[in-house]
Amino acid sequence: MRVLVVEDEERLADAVAHGLRLHAIAVDVAYDGQDALDMASYVDYDVVVLDRDLPEVHGDDVCRRLRASGGGGRVLMLTAAGQIRDKVDGLALGADDYLVKPFAFAELVARVRALARRAPRAASAPLERAGITLDPARRTVTRDGRTLSLNRKEFDVLRVLLEAGGGLVTSGELRKSVWDEHADPGTGALRVTITSLRKKLGVPTPIQNVPGKGYRL
Repeated sequence: MRVLVVEDEERLADAVAHGLRLHAIAVDVAYDGQDALDMASYVDYDVVVLDRDLPEVHGDDVCRRLRASGGGGRVLMLTAAGQIRDKVDGLALGADDYLVKPFAFAELVARVRALARRAPRAASAPLERAGITLDPARRTVTRDGRTLSLNRKEFDVLRVLLEAGGGLVTSGELRKSVWDEHADPGTGALRVTITSLRKKLGVPTPIQNVPGKGYRL
């Protein structure tokens, strides 16, 4: 899951991002509306957590433009206003859900996860290759009929490799797709995930390492 947090109160934005990352969610942060639109133009976010009162480009306009772009990500709108009229207006703009500040963080996480499950990409067809079947909707993986238990990162890495249809996926592309913009490429997180994924997939390993470039199935 990839989430964009758009909030001009930097301490709040960073705190929300940190909390979501603790729940194994990849998070990018934008502190104004224009940055949010720029980031959403090249990253397919599952959920956008959007503050309504933003500088540069107002949150209402961000929501309208995200919807006009045809992006499939869900929008969770945040606001300090709690009147019914404000909620109705926010939903009318195209927001999928609405949360009033101050909010309980557990509720935010629950709403983000619920919206991600509703995202159109979750309904995509199963992916198959090398005896592997990955069902994005059910988040299940089998190889030669054997059900595999993968953690979130392993599942997402495998999904990206399957979507490439046997083509090369660079290490940078995998990190960008599965982790977030703050992921440290020197941590070896990708290498560790690939090693664990190979063990769970079994032999012969379907994941080929292309030295200095990346991986392919």
